[in-house]
Amino acid sequence: MSYLRPFVWALASSLALSTQLPAQEPDSSLMTLDRLFNSEEFAPQFPGPVRWLSGSAYVKLEADSAAGGALSLVRYDAASGRREVWVPASRLVPPGDTLPLPVEDYSVSTDGRQLLVFTNSRKVWRQNTRGDFWSLDLSSWRLRKLGGPEAKPSTLMFAKFSPDGGRVAYVREHNLYVEDLGDGRITQLTRDGSPTIINGTFDWVYEEELNLRDGFRWSPDGRRIAFWQLDASGVHDFLLIDDTDSLYSFTVPVQYPKAGTTNSAARVGVVSASGGTPVWLDVPGDPRNNYIARLEWAASSNEVVLEHLNRLQNTLEVMLGDASSGRVHTVLTERDSAWVDEVDDLRWIDGGKNFTWVSERDGWRHLYVISRDGAKARLVTPGPFDLHNPQSAFGEPLVVGVDSAGGWIYYTASPDNATQLYLYRTRLDGRGRPERITPRDQPGYHTYKISQDGRWAFHTYSSLGTPPVIELVHLPKHQVVRTLVRNQRLRDAVARLRRGPAGFVKVAAGAGLELDGWVMKPPGFDSTKRYPVLFLVYGEPASQTALDKWDGASYLWHLMLTQRGYVVATVDNRGTPAPRGRAFRKAIYRKVGVLNSADQAAAARTIRGWLWVDSTRIGVWGWSGGGSMTLNLMFRYPEIYRTGMSVAPVADERLYDTIYQERYMGLPQENATEYREGSALTFAGQLKGNLLVVHGSGDDNVHYQGTERLVNALVAANRPFTMMVYPNRTHCICEGDQTTLHLFSLLTRYLEQNLAAGGR
Repeated sequence: MSYLRPFVWALASSLALSTQLPAQEPDSSLMTLDRLFNSEEFAPQFPGPVRWLSGSAYVKLEADSAAGGALSLVRYDAASGRREVWVPASRLVPPGDTLPLPVEDYSVSTDGRQLLVFTNSRKVWRQNTRGDFWSLDLSSWRLRKLGGPEAKPSTLMFAKFSPDGGRVAYVREHNLYVEDLGDGRITQLTRDGSPTIINGTFDWVYEEELNLRDGFRWSPDGRRIAFWQLDASGVHDFLLIDDTDSLYSFTVPVQYPKAGTTNSAARVGVVSASGGTPVWLDVPGDPRNNYIARLEWAASSNEVVLEHLNRLQNTLEVMLGDASSGRVHTVLTERDSAWVDEVDDLRWIDGGKNFTWVSERDGWRHLYVISRDGAKARLVTPGPFDLHNPQSAFGEPLVVGVDSAGGWIYYTASPDNATQLYLYRTRLDGRGRPERITPRDQPGYHTYKISQDGRWAFHTYSSLGTPPVIELVHLPKHQVVRTLVRNQRLRDAVARLRRGPAGFVKVAAGAGLELDGWVMKPPGFDSTKRYPVLFLVYGEPASQTALDKWDGASYLWHLMLTQRGYVVATVDNRGTPAPRGRAFRKAIYRKVGVLNSADQAAAARTIRGWLWVDSTRIGVWGWSGGGSMTLNLMFRYPEIYRTGMSVAPVADERLYDTIYQERYMGLPQENATEYREGSALTFAGQLKGNLLVVHGSGDDNVHYQGTERLVNALVAANRPFTMMVYPNRTHCICEGDQTTLHLFSLLTRYLEQNLAAGGR
């Protein structure tokens, strides 16, 4: 490594002269891997879980110095800023103990008289956790653990207050329970739960790909509970192999339906909260080849509303189900020649006569008001733009707030720039023009958590290279009431770093197509020289990369690479969830791996033609879908890319799960050729450049199995490559001491060894 020679020489010289010269302070303008991944210097500040209360108040966790830094719940009045310690840490000391509970999350009953505390968590799949729940009566200060004396530690999930706040429902060991907070009586609502009969929660693929967290819903009157039940008996277990945690290796089974295989069978039951036999909704179709993607009560305690998707996910039906008889009828059907997304914006309005709905039926993602019988539809947000919320991929609604009294809805969108995001409001009756609420002098990315009455919001904004600020604003004038998190320490640390020019670009990708991207150049950039370019890629429907927002450690690592002489760039191809209309997003249907890599290669060809780019030094790297994209680019376009670093890739699309892969590629039984053509594995023999493949052997999302198949294909083709396996690490490759530092040290070292840095 040429860059190490002066470093080693300087180190040796400094050691030889250490007795003669005083130690020099490290240069704070230069980013290092140790500063980034082995210190708190660049750690952002967040306020922790903040909850809006009824009216104009909110509550947040704060360290209590009087309790040794334990967390207390502090209540703030939004208007005046008046602060009061609402629940001191001393009230969270369990009977017989001396230390307060380490609060991981909490919820407050609707009447504000009960608190639910979650602690002692243990991960289940990637998103959900089991743990312990404690209830605290805010009048008597009685604190007690839920589940009864027979409950094992860390076995409860999804505890939720009843509407009156007097009871809590939760899942324990695949069954649903209700516990009375007054007398402690526990009622078991289901009794058939097992590892394959799952009540009130989900298997891996339902949870991960339909963005479902909890699997039951209290009725508005608190008399009933509607819940999902999954029968996973036909789903194959994928066996993760643990070679390191015992003398003999053992397997960890994960229920995981791969594309084209048997799914869990889902149904919905309604059961009395006091116990009894569930009423099962008579939903048509084979439950193993359809999905119940959403479930809520239909503005009453007599009917539920559910979203029913066929297995190809191109037809979504909104159904109303009678809670007493189980009869079901369809009131709305959405169809698409590609796929239809489930909708988290079904809100009942006008006393239950209408509901809000999001559809792409006119080519843009818009909000509609639909009559309860589905006969009438009114467009609320007309125009050539998309409602957009980056958190919608994780089950958050696109409508971020409602001012019912004023008749307004709030949503985020970016009609003019797909890399940015702003808050708008429009009248729910569809009259008038949309009104931008975010100030026009704040370009960048803006997200909001709006109070129930629509008058207040927590506003988070940032931009490329600028850390986030979180503030409380008053709506609709967006008046800043107070700043909650300024991140000044982080901002100062970033400001001290040497940075070159950075900005957004439009990149031609053929046939009149322009892609959004950004480019980060080295400090002291000289346009008369030619530089290597490293592309960050993702390129699938789950995420964008070309965003005008703070991206934490990713941005700082890329900045470090620019300091070492690299240009770093990214572009968003067709098929990413950019707010550029349905045609842009869904062009990738049944072409994952093909169209997106072709767009990326076309953009790279354009950038290679820029005068300051060294066309012989083009690199690419990515993680997960970006790891797959890296393989596709290295194999399909070896004339462009010299070096690639692929982390946790899906090398063979047949190996990923049913919901995600079939949504975008159809069924492999019907589209075998497209699955083969879309998989990087098929083209492994065309590799010419330098390739590093990294994977965690305990990845329960993108299985290490795919990388092993990739290794076989590369070996069979006699193609040299480099590989690193992290034992038992999951998809984040983050478990264990120093893992993240080690991984990014590996990536940095491999890049510098195989793609020479600096302008020439």
